[in-house]
Amino acid sequence: MTPLQKSILNAVKRRPMTLRELQNNLQVDNSRLRTTVSAMVATGELSMRNGTYVPGFATYENAAAPNTIPCTLVKLAARFGFASRDDGEGDIFIPGRALHGAMPNDKINVKLFDHPRVEGSSEGEVVEVTVPNNRFAGTVCLSEDGRMAVEPDGCRDVKFLLAKQGSEGVHLGDKVGFLITHRGNRHSDHRAAVVEKFGSSDYASECAKAILYGRSVRQEFPPEVLEEARAYDNATIDPAEAAKRLDLRGIPIFTIDSAETKDIDDAISLQKLDDGYELGVHIADVSHYVRPGSALNEEAFERATSIYYADKVIPMLPTQLSNGICSLNEGEDRLAFSCLMRLDENGEIRSYKFVKSVICSRVKGVYKEINALLEPEEGVDLTDLKTKYEAVLDQLPTMDELYRKRLVLRKARGAMDIESNEAKLVMDENGRCIDIVKRDRGTSECMIEEFMLLANQCAANAGRTNKVPFVYRVHEAPDAEKMEKLSATLLACGLNAKFKNPIPTQLELAALLDETRGQPIQIPVHTGILRSMQKARYAPQPLGHYGLVLADYAHFTSPIRRYPDLAIHRILTEMLNGVSASQLQRDFNEFAQQASEKSSKQEVAAVRIERDVEDLYKAEYMHNHLGEVYTGTVAGITPRGVFVELDNTVEGFVPAAQLCKGEPQVIDGVSMLDPLTGKSWMLGSSMKIQVAAADVALGRIDFEYMVE
Repeated sequence: MTPLQKSILNAVKRRPMTLRELQNNLQVDNSRLRTTVSAMVATGELSMRNGTYVPGFATYENAAAPNTIPCTLVKLAARFGFASRDDGEGDIFIPGRALHGAMPNDKINVKLFDHPRVEGSSEGEVVEVTVPNNRFAGTVCLSEDGRMAVEPDGCRDVKFLLAKQGSEGVHLGDKVGFLITHRGNRHSDHRAAVVEKFGSSDYASECAKAILYGRSVRQEFPPEVLEEARAYDNATIDPAEAAKRLDLRGIPIFTIDSAETKDIDDAISLQKLDDGYELGVHIADVSHYVRPGSALNEEAFERATSIYYADKVIPMLPTQLSNGICSLNEGEDRLAFSCLMRLDENGEIRSYKFVKSVICSRVKGVYKEINALLEPEEGVDLTDLKTKYEAVLDQLPTMDELYRKRLVLRKARGAMDIESNEAKLVMDENGRCIDIVKRDRGTSECMIEEFMLLANQCAANAGRTNKVPFVYRVHEAPDAEKMEKLSATLLACGLNAKFKNPIPTQLELAALLDETRGQPIQIPVHTGILRSMQKARYAPQPLGHYGLVLADYAHFTSPIRRYPDLAIHRILTEMLNGVSASQLQRDFNEFAQQASEKSSKQEVAAVRIERDVEDLYKAEYMHNHLGEVYTGTVAGITPRGVFVELDNTVEGFVPAAQLCKGEPQVIDGVSMLDPLTGKSWMLGSSMKIQVAAADVALGRIDFEYMVE
């Protein structure tokens, strides 16, 4: 901050001043003063209030409360907000009057109240914005006095007036990207300018574009990245490089993915031995092409993951690599990183080795087709499928056999199998959602998941036992407080959930999952257990995986779409080249830490985007079914109302006012009682509803209760 800026701030801290008063007070050149003041307003250091300048949002101070907590504002509504503490110690509730115009993703300092309204809660006031976030997506609307305004996504009933310049051609209901051009000390004082126009908020595809803009998703690759990628246009493998590798092109290796997959990371091979099995998991050797220091690597590190939504993908790597030279396409020679495992007759790992290889996939397998071959339906002609898979057909029964043995071991150790009710969106040629179907996992999906898990387990074991820097996939045990709440909820559902210890064993939780599988109570129980878990993340320490009940686990099998996989490929390659553990520590310690932190952060952001965009498309689909009647399952209960999930995974909200004539009573979060009528609704119970509203822009669906 310059001496003049400091003088201006000190002056307006004493009392609000007009520009003329500042000039008289500071005795500075008028032109220089105007330029400095304008710049300070733009950066939030000053604000205009009733014709005078006051300390801006970025310099707001509370002299009586100097001890503040660094936070990030994560949620904003018209009358409150939530700030997430940077030290990871939870969230702080911010009443509307104490927000002082703070916006989501602002870096802020918060002072806790000595006497919060709810005893024991964290409640406070924003006293400073250290790094403002001025980039948002939203929907064009009208202010209370009829002027053109914009409502930021995720900030219901918060509106900013639009500047006339730049808002030409903008219509009510449009999805737009905008910048906050002026910040006041209240949200109503903020002003915005449109910088991107996406289209009508009636369409999920336009709303999805706005979400990507508002979350600052990198959609286009920088020129230097594209320049490096162009070197791989229609590329084939280097024969000299292939000659250095283990040649596995004579082995019947093949891939199994969904029919629409274009970025194929993994292939498999299996041979039955006299005393067990030899399983090969062959992964695209992306690290051979994406080298440290390259523009491709720097961009992949920043993205850290591909983002998949509806029928689209925002790839981590350009298509020349993701769909081309790195993708294990049928009939094309490819460089691979193979994990070759020996398993005993029971399916237990006896030994493994990692090798750089060259492979050629015999066939692009499709889950649905493999399932048809493994579990043939009576009367269905499979002649064409058997012809397609002729080169690998004899492996399928052996794969199924090994998978069944691995499943026994998985259940014995208590690995949790939580039903997630994933949806598949069916799109028309215009990108509109015309159907939603529940994504079912057949034998082949589960089989491939188990084989990939084995390779991931071996990779982590190699990192840990060789004591080299690594990026592990870790899932820590849940905390006792969350488990206590879960136990109370499950008991209220009528389940025997009295655990022997504060932290239940995985076997105890797995038993509850199996007990409720296929039952009406399955959705709330499985969801409740999932929400009580810690979030899986990446870490440079081998902390184990609680949910899978594994001491060793990492992500090795998807380097095209996940940076952690690419990172450990790079480390494992150096290990194979004979680099010492001490040298690997020097070379990769900092890298493993940075890759873990960045990848964990980007994964959370990507999952949130994928879920939020899916909600948009679900609302678009249900908007075409307004007035239709369905029977769903009560999946969540709050004092405001209940959430009902339909068979197609769509979830909608039924307000408590429709259910209860009196004040609703929520019991243990699992049931709602109307004391006047005696009617009650419980998690897992069925409810007949009518689709009342579907707001695509908000991704929100409202149901109306139908009295049966």
